[in-house]
Amino acid sequence: MNKLWYLSQISIFEEMSREEIREIDQLDTIHHFNWITKNTLVQTPESTREGLYFVKEGKLRLYKLNDSGKQFTLGILTRGNIFGELNSFSFGTRRFYIETMESSLLCTMSEPQFERLMINRPQLALKFLKALSDRLKKREDQLEQFALHGLRKRVLHLLSTLSAKFGVIQDGYALIDLPLSHQEIANMIGASREAISGVMSELAKEGVVKTSRLSVQLAVTILEENIPRNSTH
Repeated sequence: MNKLWYLSQISIFEEMSREEIREIDQLDTIHHFNWITKNTLVQTPESTREGLYFVKEGKLRLYKLNDSGKQFTLGILTRGNIFGELNSFSFGTRRFYIETMESSLLCTMSEPQFERLMINRPQLALKFLKALSDRLKKREDQLEQFALHGLRKRVLHLLSTLSAKFGVIQDGYALIDLPLSHQEIANMIGASREAISGVMSELAKEGVVKTSRLSVQLAVTILEENIPRNSTH
């Protein structure tokens, strides 16, 4: 696997030509980590990584702990997503835990390297700003759901969001390509596992969801009600 291939697969560079990617490669801005095993803490609030990180492969969970120690998932980072902190640029991940959900490969860029890249390729700055804007918009939507809706509605919104991003349509249902236990769903919306189990049982009886061990399918009709057709993954 050569470095140009790696660069071409990172989504923020996907619209660039091979010649442009080769120029970036010659700037020596991107470095690669080895594969990080599942359930590894990449970052804690006390050990924030400096620099920008690109998810090349895998999935990572972004979460916080409340005062009682309950986990609260704020997002899932997948291939092409970015996280990290620079003095001049932040993706708002400094005070969070970041943990791999599966074996993952990360690429990194230091602040001097980032600044050199922005000077040489200013059009990339717009992509970084869009990525940051999208992240903030999703967080606002999430907070609105918590503030305005009951548990059932929050569960349906979460499952719809995950289905839109990770779903595979099969026989009228979107199979979410993530290991989802009731505890994990509870972590994502700040509820108890018992409460989530009650809601999921009701939804299953109504045919809204199908569940098996660590697997959830959501009816496509519900997905279309909650996520606009022009929504991007």
